Formats: sequence, structure tokens, C-alpha cells
Amino acid sequence: MFTVFDNLPLPAGKLFLFYIMNIIVQDVSYNHPDKELLFKDIRFTVGKNQKVGLTGNNGSGKSTLLRIIAGNLSPAGGEVICSSLPYHVPQHFGQYNRHTVAEALGIDRKLAALQAILEGDVSAENLAALNEDWNVEGKSLGALALWGLEHISLSQPMDTLSGGEKTKVFLAGIQIYEPDIVLMDEPTNHLDVWSRKKLYSFIESARQTLLIVSHDITLLNTLPFIYELSENEVKVYGGNYHFYKEQKELQAGAMQASLDEKEKELRKAKKIAREVAERRQKDTARGKKQALKKGLPRIVINQLGSKAENTTSKLKEIHTGKADSLKEDIKQLQNSIPDNQLMKLNLNASSLHTGKTLLTAKDINFNYGEHTVWPHPLSFRIKSEDRLSVKGRNGSGKTTLLKIIAGEIEPSIGEIARAGFRYVYIDQEYAAIENALTVIEQIEKYNLPHRQDHELKTLLNRFLFPHTAWNKKCEYLSGGEKMRLLLCCLLVSEDTPDMILLDEPTNNLDIQSSAIITSVIKNYRGAVLAVSHDLHFLQEINVDKSIDLDNPI
Repeated sequence: MFTVFDNLPLPAGKLFLFYIMNIIVQDVSYNHPDKELLFKDIRFTVGKNQKVGLTGNNGSGKSTLLRIIAGNLSPAGGEVICSSLPYHVPQHFGQYNRHTVAEALGIDRKLAALQAILEGDVSAENLAALNEDWNVEGKSLGALALWGLEHISLSQPMDTLSGGEKTKVFLAGIQIYEPDIVLMDEPTNHLDVWSRKKLYSFIESARQTLLIVSHDITLLNTLPFIYELSENEVKVYGGNYHFYKEQKELQAGAMQASLDEKEKELRKAKKIAREVAERRQKDTARGKKQALKKGLPRIVINQLGSKAENTTSKLKEIHTGKADSLKEDIKQLQNSIPDNQLMKLNLNASSLHTGKTLLTAKDINFNYGEHTVWPHPLSFRIKSEDRLSVKGRNGSGKTTLLKIIAGEIEPSIGEIARAGFRYVYIDQEYAAIENALTVIEQIEKYNLPHRQDHELKTLLNRFLFPHTAWNKKCEYLSGGEKMRLLLCCLLVSEDTPDMILLDEPTNNLDIQSSAIITSVIKNYRGAVLAVSHDLHFLQEINVDKSIDLDNPI
């Protein structure tokens, strides 16, 4: 259930509550359409003017939770209460591809009503639709210009925009609506460096209540609170991401120390149980011999033996019970401690010799209608060991260049020569993952070396896919889960590419998954061409060259 209390009479208790709280989440649960539980009975509040970063592993339900709070999705149970209608900046924009910019922003009816009134149709319907927002067009164009979108009209189709431009359209909506509550889902995805800095500045100076899902460490460090979502709760950390990380490391260290102590106790308990059993057996055998020497009746001897066996059995039950309890404690601790071994998975090296030229481009450009993508033709060469980034503002044609290099489209102008090499293109939508397949079916498609079933399942576990996820349809995977599954498929196939093309690879990843792909690409021995505004990622994978689309040489 979703409730908005905005300019409505409230009981005194709730009125006071909303004076200090803008968002109240009470015992909210949600199940996937396939009935899998996402989270259950979670509860938390966000105070007035509070700025909160929402973290959690991929697939934990962060985006779903934002949609529930925004009122766009109904929970399976519980209630969300907001002091006013939240404004939602979504992570994905596919549902808006058939919309214009005005329709995506929800101002199309106002614009149509304004146009009709200016043409003389002063009907009650048009006046009600406009709602005295006479400056809606100028205000909207000004908001777009604020984010560097002066070149975009309100009637322009959304599917003609780049990923970064789509994000900035919805960020412009904050200025248009001036909401008290803003929900942002991975807002730095696709944004260029200039736009990211502008967003950081907005967040630092904002007076609204902000709830932001992000893996961007720079952004998270601007927020004074971090909330961590898991299946059963939302943990609150009073500090930025740096503080949150320190606390998590302390917790992990304490859990590891506790695990070591429990394992030590378990070994001791097993040893004592074994020693007690052996000692009782010796005592029983010695007692029988002494009884025979004393000439005691057989019935007495048997009674003594039975009594000894009962005592041994009781002692065994005590020690077995203690061992079972310790095993359960150990299992819970193991499930709580992050698996650091995940960071040590490597692709095989490319078979091409160092220095081989893979691709040469000479004075290339691409036409969209009558317009060329780049102001100047591009010329560059890619060799087998190169680590390059593609730099440029949103809408500068970075994805177009990747598609040309991959051979998906050909340049309209100039020449491009490709040597015989294998590549993998990891695009923003993870097109190599087939939504109709289950996780186990997807990895089987790449199992050309015919690995044993247990090997595949072990690898899936190491990529954070437990047995409960093996029969899950890929369409229900989050972006980060699809990325991890694709990397897992590449490792299974053993058909190592000579070049990896990456289009914003860390956009949809949680921090742990981002560390995984960073480690894999860093240790990969082959050519890498990356479109990314994540400067930390580019530095970690040792990018040392760039193709600058804003300032081509």
C-alpha cells in the first residue's frame, strides 16, 4: 500500500511524525513474479531534508524498493507513507522509448493545453489541465539547458537520445516539479564527467529529502547516511560511504574472528567426544574383566555393562549436541562473511602475439541522416596489448564508435581495416544474455569444453549465484547479475577473446560486483577498449591511451 499525506488533515501523532519524517516504510515485503522472495517485513524512515544512500548487493531489490516508494509498484505486504508525492529518476528508460521528452517528463498534457489556450480554446478542460502553470514550456526548456540539453526539444523522441541524455532529461524534471522528496536510481549511470560533477554539486546543496541508489563511491561520500538493504532488514549507518566501509570491515573482521573461534571450539568438542567415548569403552572392558575375576553373576555383569553404555550414550549426546550447535553457528557466520576469493578469477590470455595490429581506422565518420556524428574524422590504431578509453560528453557518439569497431555498423566516411581477431562486446543491455533462458541454461550454452555439471555449479557459486538462483529466468536478473553471469560464461567457454569492448561496464553493478569485473579486466591479457566515465575503474584496469571524441587529434 502506498499513501501520500499532502495538505490533508492528520491525527496529531501522524502530523508530528510527518513534521520530522518524509518517508515511512512499514513492514514492506515484495515477491518477484516467479514468487521468489525479494525482501520481507523491512522498515525504515527517512527524515525531512535527510540525504540517504541506499546500498545492497545486486538483486537485493533496491530498484524495486524505490519503485514501491514512488508509488509505481505495489508491495506484497506492508505500507509506504510519504508526506508528498516523490519524484523518481529511474535507472532504465526502455519504457519511454516510444515517448517524447515532454511525455516522459509528464508535461505533455500541460503543453497541449497551453497551446490550445493560446490558439483561443479557453475551455474548462484546458484550464484544468494547465493548472495555472503558464510558464511550463519556458521552465522546462530552462531545466533542460541547465543540464546541457539546449539542443533537445520537448517534442523529440526519447529513443533518439543517448543514455546520458535520457538520465539528464529526468534530472531536469527535478527543477520542473520542485519536489520535496527525490528518489534517484543509479543517477550517475551514463553521465559524462562534467554532468557527474554537476550532480554532485546539486546533491550537496539540495534542500530536498534524497534517497539515492548508487554504486558511485564519490557520490556516496557526499551523503551523511548510508542504508543497507538485505532480505530481512535495512541497516542504518550514520556516516558517508567511507565510514560505512570501515564499519563493514570491522564487522567482517569480528565475524571472521568469531568464525575462527567457533571452528576451534568445534575441533575441541569433537576431540573431547572422541576421547570420552574411547575412555568409557576402556573402562567398560576393564570393569567386565574385574567382575569376572570376582565371580559376579552374569546378570549383574550385564547390568553394569548396560549402565555404562547408557552413561556413554548420554555423554555422546551432550557432545554431539554441542558440535551440532557449533556447526550451525559456523554455517551462519560463513554465509555472512564476504567471499574475498571472488576477486581472484581470471580470463585466459589472448593467443595473439604482443604488438599485433588488430584494427586501423583512417578518417572515419558516421552519418545520421544529413548530420555526421563527429565534428572531425577519426583516425586511430588498436594493437593486441592496448588499453584504451573512449572519451566524450553524452551524445558525442561513443557507443556508435564501439559498434563500428565491433563491425555491427560500417563508417559512412573513411576506411577501417580489421585483422582476424575474436572479440566480445559487452553492451549496456547485456544482449548476450538471453532473457528466456534460466541461469543454468545460459551457462550451458557456453559450455563448449563440456565441463562436468559440478564444475559449472561451483563456478556459478563463486560468481554469487547460489543453487536457489540456478533455475531463475535471466529476465529477472538485475543488470549487475547479468554482468556477472556473462563473465562466468566467458570463463566457462575458454574461448578467450583477443579484444574486449566495454560500454559503461560498471553502470549497473554494486560495489562488490564492480570489484569483480575490475579484477577480471585488470588481469586479462588482451586489448581493451572501454567507454566509461568511472575514472576509478579506468585507472584500476590500467588504461593508458584514449580516443577523445570532443577533441580529436
